[in-house]
Amino acid sequence: MEHVGIAGIGIYLPEQRISAKEISELSKIPENVIAEKFGIRQKFLPGPGDTTSYMAIKASEKAIEDAKISPEDVDLLIWGGGQHKDYPCWLAGLKVAHEIGASRAWSFDMEAMCGSMMVAIDIAKSIMLTRNDVNTVLIASGYRNVDLINPAEPSTSFMLDIGAGGAAVVLKKNLGRNIVLASSFKGDGSFSEDCVVPVGGTKNWPMKEQDVKDFYFKVSGDPAEFKKRLSEKTTPNFFKVIRESVKNSGYREKDIDYLAILHFKRSAHYAVLQELGLTPEQSTYLENYGHIGQNDQLLSIKLGLEKGKIKDGSLIVMVGAGLGFVWAATTIRWGTV
Repeated sequence: MEHVGIAGIGIYLPEQRISAKEISELSKIPENVIAEKFGIRQKFLPGPGDTTSYMAIKASEKAIEDAKISPEDVDLLIWGGGQHKDYPCWLAGLKVAHEIGASRAWSFDMEAMCGSMMVAIDIAKSIMLTRNDVNTVLIASGYRNVDLINPAEPSTSFMLDIGAGGAAVVLKKNLGRNIVLASSFKGDGSFSEDCVVPVGGTKNWPMKEQDVKDFYFKVSGDPAEFKKRLSEKTTPNFFKVIRESVKNSGYREKDIDYLAILHFKRSAHYAVLQELGLTPEQSTYLENYGHIGQNDQLLSIKLGLEKGKIKDGSLIVMVGAGLGFVWAATTIRWGTV
């Protein structure tokens, strides 16, 4: 039976970091709350040369090396990174393909916020299984939405964990290992304008001088009401996509061996594990990395492999949620078929 497998993973992390103490000083939130409740010991910040595309380029080079392929083997490059790119209205995927030497690849950019990696994997899988001329796909992601976070803005304190970095994955048709199984998605557009950067878009154009100072995420309306509504929706939707992805892959919830989940507050992380009957050793809490958007799941898998938490035969579920709001999960059977 034809299938798609993960051939290689690459991660790029900038050199610059910021500690819980420094975040506390900027946000005026106590350091112990940042470290314990928010779950941020430190996070990564972009350096002067760490553009969104550059971080994806460096991660892509590592993924290609990990996959033991040549850049010329890539048939398609999908940009699954952030919308906050080097330039507005710009295709980052083509830049990445050119810089890494993927001269044969065609490319397109897509976005599902922090659910993008799972969406991109599912799109890549669909294309590969329906086209004879696409056998190797590279998904590249750079992310630095930290630029759009004002630590002193109280309505978006839940976004203080956002950092920067790059991730990439090479997918190959009929690889014979690390098989991508089923994915599941859930969207709720009622949140579409609740948390946005209110300037710089066509709804508020042309930009005014003051807009430069206001170019960061804010919650419109009552922040407490937003968080209440999101809390009511997000937990059930997390479990919905996880369970549906696992079931449609032909497994049961108890078969999950490792959960590659995005970074969010500590209590929520452990509540998800408890609900699924998993132990802390069956996941990785990214307290020393922060939330790097759609890169979290690949970073978690990489760390899980390094620490021996993921072995041949492990059933992995990648899961995340993107602002707007979309919930996404993809199940993978690790190891040789």
